[in-house]
Amino acid sequence: MKDVKVGLRPIVTNINMPTVIKTTVLPGDSVERLFIATQIGEIYYIGNGVVRTFLDIRPNILKLGTENGYDERGLLGLAFHPHFYYNGLFYLHYSAAGSQGPGTLKGRFIPNPCDPNSINQRWINRDAQYDHIDTVEEWIMSPNGQPQKRRTLLNIRRPFLNHNGVNSLNFSPETGKLVLTTGDGGSGYDPYNLSQNDMEIAGKIIEIDVSINSYAGNPPIVTRFNELPLPIQETLTVIAKGVRNISGISYQRVYDQYIKYVGNVGQDLVEAIYSFVQTKPISVPQLIQSTMINSGLDQEGFLNFGWRGWEGNFPTSIIEGCPGNQTLDRITAAYFNEAVETSARRLQPLTSYYHRDPRPDKFGGTALTGVQAYMGHNIPDLTGSVVFTDLARDEGTVPGRGVLGYTRARLDGKQNDFSVIQIDANFGAESAYFVSLGANQNQTKLYLGVYGSTNVTDYNKGTIFEIVP
Repeated sequence: MKDVKVGLRPIVTNINMPTVIKTTVLPGDSVERLFIATQIGEIYYIGNGVVRTFLDIRPNILKLGTENGYDERGLLGLAFHPHFYYNGLFYLHYSAAGSQGPGTLKGRFIPNPCDPNSINQRWINRDAQYDHIDTVEEWIMSPNGQPQKRRTLLNIRRPFLNHNGVNSLNFSPETGKLVLTTGDGGSGYDPYNLSQNDMEIAGKIIEIDVSINSYAGNPPIVTRFNELPLPIQETLTVIAKGVRNISGISYQRVYDQYIKYVGNVGQDLVEAIYSFVQTKPISVPQLIQSTMINSGLDQEGFLNFGWRGWEGNFPTSIIEGCPGNQTLDRITAAYFNEAVETSARRLQPLTSYYHRDPRPDKFGGTALTGVQAYMGHNIPDLTGSVVFTDLARDEGTVPGRGVLGYTRARLDGKQNDFSVIQIDANFGAESAYFVSLGANQNQTKLYLGVYGSTNVTDYNKGTIFEIVP
């Protein structure tokens, strides 16, 4: 693959942690505007070179940063209806104020393959033992230009503070439905195996038919599909399971079809990017019926990314130092039987990159934070590729520095290599964590969100850049 070098042009500085970067045309406007959502609940747009507030829902967001400033909750998703210019509808996914719970497991979870109780845990007493509640809402631009909430689509109870998804709402250009990408519920190693359980909402990619006015009033707070009222069930289809944590979905049009890209965040070894064209979504009522009668759901074409048995292209593993030799590690399969059971059904990654990589032209990563197709021509060596971001090199670099890379789809189903994108930018002595990646509507421009800290409570350390030649 070609060596590519890019520059970064700053657009907005001194903002809070950016979680979503995308563009749209406001009703009555004629220019595509850049919108930025922050984790603490602000939504801005750029109008005539000026940063303007579109919406501020900070009072709606629960208190963040309770774990020494780090958090994966907050305003996580923003999507504009395909006909937003005409109907003014847009959608939010956020962690609701006042919903803080006591949590479930205490301390870090590490599975013990020698202890069946460790690998067969169940999430019980869910009404009392949970971390928070996420909500998905529909909003509308009122005639006076002020946004207002129109209805709530989902209320989801989450067991842990992390793995809630980010950039978690996008519209499918194929179906016109709203796509919600959720993480596995959090902690590490998916303690309750929610991502592989068909009935659990966590760890799935879900389509929501927002054209159906499904439910009057506030939906119940749920964790499983079968806890939803039937009118809401009938609006939902499930595209995929086996998700650990995911930074949205990107669609790349190639002739008369769309290639879809998603990135699954790894545990300790590997980050993985997947591509697929054909899907066979399963309606939630069908999913529930098959589970109730134990009929064996036809999952041909139903995507499975393999988590928690698989972490990208490796079986999920536990890493321990070797006694007597600190330079070596002992790697043990965490869920061997689950890896075997899902080995033939799981989707193979398009490309993977590793937390440790001795190859001189690669890097050691930490966490995948964005995946976007690029169809522009200003950076010709990237045209038609899929670009990704990693939070920071895991190579002892101080201050922290994020990474850009790219790969290309293959039509033969084989895995592909990736290449690191060289960046001509001077961040000085400050850390520069790459926390989000966005694009304009026709994917001819890419935008990078950079933050000077990994803590959401270190305020106003963010910059949005356009990636330029």
